[in-house]
Formats: sequence, C-alpha cells, structure tokens
Amino acid sequence: MDMSDKTILITGSTDGVGRRVAERLAGSGATVLVHGRDKARAESLLSSIHGAGGKATFYPADFSSLDEVRTLADAIERDHGRLEILINNAGIGTSGRGAGRQVSRDGHELRFAVNYLAGFLLTRRLLPLLKASNPARIVNVSSIGQQPIDFSDVMLTHGYSGVRAYCQSKLAQIMFTFDLAEELVGSGVTVNCLHPATYMDTTMVHQAGVAPMSTVDQGADAILNLAVSAKLEGQTGLYYDGQRPSRANAQAYDAAARDRLRVLSQDLTGLA
Repeated sequence: MDMSDKTILITGSTDGVGRRVAERLAGSGATVLVHGRDKARAESLLSSIHGAGGKATFYPADFSSLDEVRTLADAIERDHGRLEILINNAGIGTSGRGAGRQVSRDGHELRFAVNYLAGFLLTRRLLPLLKASNPARIVNVSSIGQQPIDFSDVMLTHGYSGVRAYCQSKLAQIMFTFDLAEELVGSGVTVNCLHPATYMDTTMVHQAGVAPMSTVDQGADAILNLAVSAKLEGQTGLYYDGQRPSRANAQAYDAAARDRLRVLSQDLTGLA
C-alpha cells in the first residue's frame, strides 16, 4: 500500500507497541496523528519522526474522560479532511494506575472505560471521515485475554479483579469489531481486531510484573499486517492472533450479546 498520501490516527502511540507502529508508518511516508497523555513522550516521538523526515502531529487526550475523547474527535475532524486508517491501540493493563477497582471521570469501571468505551466513542465519531476517505481501515488492538461480559454487572461492582476487568474490556472490543464490520459492509471501510503478541516488552507488561515473551516489533508486525497489508484489502470482521486468523471467545459470535453491548455503549457514551 502506498502510504505517502495516507493519514493515520494511532491511539496510545507515545509508548510501547503504538509508538513503534507510529515510527514505522511515518517512515513509510504516512502522516501520523499521535495520541497519548504524556506530553514529554509525545515530544520525544515527534522529534524522532521529524528528524527522520516524517510527518506527525500530537493530539493529547485522557481516555478516562469521554469529554476528552469528544474533544479529540473534534480536533481530528477540524484539522484533517481525510483519515484512511484508525488504529485503536490505547489501553491500560491488569494493574495500571494502582490496585483495586477504579472508576473513570464519568463513573464507569476504569478498564471498561479506557480500553473499550473511549475507542467505541472515538470510532463512532470519526466514521463519517473514514467513510469519506474510503477505502479505509479500522484496527482494534485487543488481546487473547478475554472474558464474557456479565450484563447484570458490567461495571464489576462485585467480584472485581484487574484481570477480569481487562479481559472483559478486550472482549468488548472484539464484539464491537464484529458488530461494526457487519454494519459497514459496502461502505469501503473494513474493521478487524487482533491479539498482537503475548507479553510484549512494554511498560504495561512490566507493571503487571510479568517477564516479556515477545518483542515490540513482533506486535507491530501484526498490527501493521491488518492496517496496511494488501492481502487484507476488503477483508472485514476478522480476529487475528498475531498474523494468523483465529477464533475469539464464543460470546463475540453471539448476535444478541453484541446487540446488548451496542445499546449499552450508545447509552453510556451519549450516542443513543
């Protein structure tokens, strides 16, 4: 894929695998829209990209606030007439930001809010721009760690654990992927998701106290496969484990469960 005229938004791209994907896409000629919370990390990345002759702009937003997600979407729409690729990569792990159950600024369970709801809202808000830029791609960076959603206690007020919260949020991403892919058939916009690699050498993995098993470049290779590979052109509604098609948790294929999640998500984000 010729990247020289492509505009790409990568959330969570000031650190870890998102940063590596941003560097590689900028190196291929794309205009990269960098998102994150840490200004110093963003400036470091932009300096590296600009120093190598690439094009990148930083857009700050804290995904624990839906208002900041809305502001980010407004800024992208204001500044750019096209958006060919959206990579929803931002997220927190099983133990980030302290121990115990936490809530977002909007009062939602934190991992569900940051890992899922923020990307849901951002994607919905940017759909008109993506459709106008077709062919376009959406890539949701999920995980092999998945747990069915208990719709009687989505916010995990009982039996909370960081692992459970993380795995539920990641399955929600996959369910959203499948649901949106069906909706967008014929629009020129494809939607796929993946588990990029197991325990990459990232801040998130180190915070969880786990020894890395994969490199950041292995994860970046998998994300870039879905984002730019010619082999994936026109392919949609897929879940990949690395660079291999795979099967997600059974709940992801339950149309009734996906309907319930969509209605809930629209309500929580004010899109109903």
